[in-house]
Order: sequence, then structure tokens, then C-alpha cells
Amino acid sequence: MSGRLPASAGPLSSRPLTCTGGIPMGSARIQGQLWGARAQDWAAYIEQVGLPLFGATLDAARVTVGTRLLDAGCGAGLLALLARFRGAQVAALDASPGLLAIARRRLPGADVREGDLEELPFADASFDAVVAVNSVFFAADMAAAMRELVRVARRGGRVVVTAWGPPEKCEFLRDVMPALALLMPPLPPGATPPRPGALSEPGALAGLLQAAGLRVVEEGEVACPFVFPSAEASWRGHSAAGVHQAAIAHSGEAAVRAVYADADRAHMRPDGSIRYDNVFLWAAGERP
Repeated sequence: MSGRLPASAGPLSSRPLTCTGGIPMGSARIQGQLWGARAQDWAAYIEQVGLPLFGATLDAARVTVGTRLLDAGCGAGLLALLARFRGAQVAALDASPGLLAIARRRLPGADVREGDLEELPFADASFDAVVAVNSVFFAADMAAAMRELVRVARRGGRVVVTAWGPPEKCEFLRDVMPALALLMPPLPPGATPPRPGALSEPGALAGLLQAAGLRVVEEGEVACPFVFPSAEASWRGHSAAGVHQAAIAHSGEAAVRAVYADADRAHMRPDGSIRYDNVFLWAAGERP
């Protein structure tokens, strides 16, 4: 995935990310452009709201000194940077050149590549741990993406995948996405409408891992509130997400900004900061 958090809720999550020879094609190229439009705002204002989820993911992957880690869908590289702080040997992949430029600055000397989850440009059994934070559901074929994550993990290595929690536990999904969905471009003829909560259904995330041949060893959820110091920071961060860029291109920035103005007012605290309470799910599997 080209980003980390709100994008997983949007209609573009049903569109494919494919590549040939490490060069994103089709929807992957579109996604990369969308996510790169305001890459610096994403890195500055919103990626950090994923810190609780990133920590839980690294713990579940048992990342420590010397761990060979792949961050598949790395965004601007914050999770990979945290893994480096733990002493891991980090590789990272994403579809957005704009976000990857930031990741490379954050991760000098790391193996950071542009590519696609369904065709990872890494050799079999290259990593002790592979993490995919809110990225697998961007693949046109999630099963194929999972097979690739498993392929590049060593035997006994861990693969950790995350997803949004149920909408009733995610204020962002409940209070923003329905209005935003009305501003999105129409789906192509025959396309399946997106189901943001599909992997939040009981057993869905574990089932995805099991279908890829992994032995599920741990599951959990983590509170991950989106907190911003002001409505302007909320807008700058959220508008940098690919799904919002698509809505802006289709319906105009004023219409999308109005959605946030309404939602942020409902979530504004007395000091003017904005808070959306959310829960994310994670599941860890071991490759037999």
C-alpha cells in the first residue's frame, strides 16, 4: 500500500495493484501518483497516528537485533525506521515514488524498492519476518499477495498482517467514510463494491493467513486514535491520503474539505485538537 491508515477504508481499496519487473502498472501506477501528491504532508501529519499499531506489529513479528525484516507497503517508512531502532536489517517496498523518496531519506542504506505486493522483487525465504500494515487489501488478489508474503519469509519466520477493526469501533469509518464515498468516482462496470470491514469480521484475518499456508500463532487488536493538534493539521494529513486525492480529483477540494469540516467539528476537543478513536486488528502466522 502506498499509505497506512485512512486509505484502507476507501473505494480504491478494491482496485488492483500490479506490476511487471518491479514497475507498477495499471491501478498501482494510479495509486502511486495519488499517494505521492502530498507525500510530505502524509509523513508529517498522519503517518505518526499509526504508532500504536506499528509497535504492536513489530512485537508480533518478534523484531529485534539482527531480524531480517520486510515492510511490505511501507508508506514513508516510519515503521521500518522503528524496526531499525530495534536493530533490524530492514527492506521496504511501496507503490508510491513520492512516499519512497521520504522512506529512503529516513532509511539510508536500506533496500527500499518500488513494486507490488502480488509480485515481490525479493528471493524466496529472504526474511525472518514480513509485515504488511493495512496494505494487503489493496491487492486485486489478496490471496496472491499473501502467497508472496509467505514466499519471501523463511521457514519458521513470521508474517504479520493488519486491518481495520469493525466499523462500530472505528469512528473514522463511521463518521467520515460514508460521506466521502459519495464524492468518489464511480466504480468501473462490473467492479465489486468495496467492503472496508471485510477483514474485521470474526475469523477473516486469521483465515487469510491460514489460506496462505501459515500457522496462526497470535491475534490481537490495538487502540489507534487519530489525534491532530488542529483541524488544519487533520485536513492536511487526511487530504494527503490517496483515497482523498481521488475524491478531490472527482468532486473538487471544497466538497471533500466540507466533509472534514463537519466531521472534525464533531470530534473537536476543548483545546481545538481533533480525535477519532479507532481499533485495528492484527494477526501473526508462522511459515511451517
